[in-house]
Amino acid sequence: MNIIKKIILFMAKIIFYIYGFLWTIKPRKYNSIEEIINDFYINFLRIDKKYVHIIKIDKKEAIIRCDNPCPILKLSMILNLDTKFVCKYISEPVCSYVLKRMNSKIIFERNYDYIRSYKDSCEEHIYLQ
Repeated sequence: MNIIKKIILFMAKIIFYIYGFLWTIKPRKYNSIEEIINDFYINFLRIDKKYVHIIKIDKKEAIIRCDNPCPILKLSMILNLDTKFVCKYISEPVCSYVLKRMNSKIIFERNYDYIRSYKDSCEEHIYLQ
């Protein structure tokens, strides 16, 4: 990977972290994993509800698939990089950070066997310890 792509990825990660930090400044209270999912996907990630598909949900676990117009997917395509790498580098650490700020008992995992451009949507697992 050339230096220009590395700089672009680094800047994208920093910008996303700043947004995540600013978004989490305001304290929020959650009574359920459903509330966390709604606030995270709809308000933080700003994904339209029609693109957020809850595959499984209970008191301790949620599996979500999203097929939204994704800026990480678009960036991956523009830079001709694997989405698995770009998501792991930019999105996953920021999403984990924001979810931990929402509830310190959350574990966030992205299923890299179920991710675009290899599948029709991206799958994520959220667990409450």
